[in-house]
Amino acid sequence: MNKIDTVIFDLGGVLIDWNPEYVFLDVFDGNREKMRWFLDNICTSDWNENQDAGYLIEDANKDLIAQFPEYEKEIKLFYGRWVEMLGGSIEGTVKILEAFIKNNNYKVVALTNWSAETFPIALKRFEFLHWFDGIVVSGVEKTRKPFDHIYNITLKRFNIKAENSIFIDDNLRNIEASNKLGINGIHFQSPEKLIEQLKTYNIHL
Repeated sequence: MNKIDTVIFDLGGVLIDWNPEYVFLDVFDGNREKMRWFLDNICTSDWNENQDAGYLIEDANKDLIAQFPEYEKEIKLFYGRWVEMLGGSIEGTVKILEAFIKNNNYKVVALTNWSAETFPIALKRFEFLHWFDGIVVSGVEKTRKPFDHIYNITLKRFNIKAENSIFIDDNLRNIEASNKLGINGIHFQSPEKLIEQLKTYNIHL
């Protein structure tokens, strides 16, 4: 096994709790069925990922409202109340991040699918985002996970050897894509399980 010298963290779902349900359960007066239909059919994860890849929020809203004019109000609320979708930090993982930062043997970077327009909000809110050696934000790069290009940007920018790195992400699709490029991957499920998974790479925190 190659010696690990770099850890790459995803942010949303790993270090930061983000969920549109925090807003839309309120928008639909607690009706979970209506909320789920709206998020599965109108403001979908695929639609949101276009903004993660650099598409402007204003244009995305216009496109969707043109398709579903009867939902104009609700569509505008997705980014209008976006800050309320930030549920806080996932403290157990923040402690793991802190342990890596304190251990000078590791380069620690972040690779996130995130709109360039909303990421500054997170930077102001979460102090630990300033601990990283660097952050690759998909919206800035105009590409996103799971496409090869964003992984290659990360490897090149921070002089990372794929085989000497671990990528931690809660989306299995993104882990599988990184594995194809030779990056070791951990599918994040909980901070407690992550500690155990890291032991596989002889990392004991």
